[in-house]
Order: sequence, then C-alpha cells, then structure tokens
Amino acid sequence: MIANEREYDITKAAADEFAQALAHADEQGVHLHPRIKQAMREGIESQLQELRDQLAEFDALRDNHIAVLELDSLAQLPEALIRARTAAGLTQKELARRLGLKEQQIQRYEATRYAGANLTRIQAVVEALGVHIHERVVMPTAASRVETARTYAAPLTDEPAFASSRK
Repeated sequence: MIANEREYDITKAAADEFAQALAHADEQGVHLHPRIKQAMREGIESQLQELRDQLAEFDALRDNHIAVLELDSLAQLPEALIRARTAAGLTQKELARRLGLKEQQIQRYEATRYAGANLTRIQAVVEALGVHIHERVVMPTAASRVETARTYAAPLTDEPAFASSRK
C-alpha cells in the first residue's frame, strides 16, 4: 500500500524499471532454458501488475473515486485510516497540524500501522479526517465461542493460576 507521495514516486519508478525489464526479458535470457525464461517473465509481469495496482489505488483515492472502504475486521482500520487521509487530500504534515502533532508522529503512526496509538488518538485521527465509521459488532455463535475459549485457554500446569511469588 502506498501511503504518501514519496512512496508513490518510488513505486512509479520501480514500475517503470519492471516495465523496461519486461520489454527486454527475451533478450536477457538468450541461453536460458525456455521454462526458466518463462518463469522469469511471469515473475516480472506479476511484480509489475502488483505495482500498477498499488499506483491505481492511490490515484483512485487521491482523485476521490473511492467513497467507501469495507473492513472485515478492526485489524484493517489502520490501513483504512491511511487510505482515508489520501482520499481527504491531506499530507501527513497537514494531518499532524490538525491534530496538533509533529509530522514525524504521523509518519511513525502510519509506518507502524498505528500500533502505538491509543483509542483516543485513533478517534482523534478519525475526526480530523472527517470520516464516518459505521460500527457493527457481530456476536459469536456458540460454536465459535467454544473455539475461542480453546484458543485462549491457559495452559494446564501443576501450579495454581495466581501463585504467590513470596516464599
């Protein structure tokens, strides 16, 4: 995912390099086995397509062609906030100014996908971006509650769960 103009420029340059490599792929591996040449070509094509998709997404966000971001989980919220900033036409510096922070703090938040941000800060970012999040909590079914309990169950030991550290 491209988060800012600098990353956009880097991604565009990389895409141009892959496009050139693809144009010269057949010339490069003259003495290679045809299957190896084909694998190399497919690898370049795959990487080029991925870069072009990232560029197209950033362009669509920046040009306001995307109005809604669908999330499947709360874990996807950080990237949605970065995309929302792009769609709002804000730089990291402008978002920082709205929040009364330094640009470097927004850069850190985005680089770590808001791992160090508390819920109050994330709410402030949402408000500064002017986005609306429609909350929905889906309750677990009985079967998924059992599976969740198994996943998070404490390991069985001979020691009591709250053993005193004093002896």
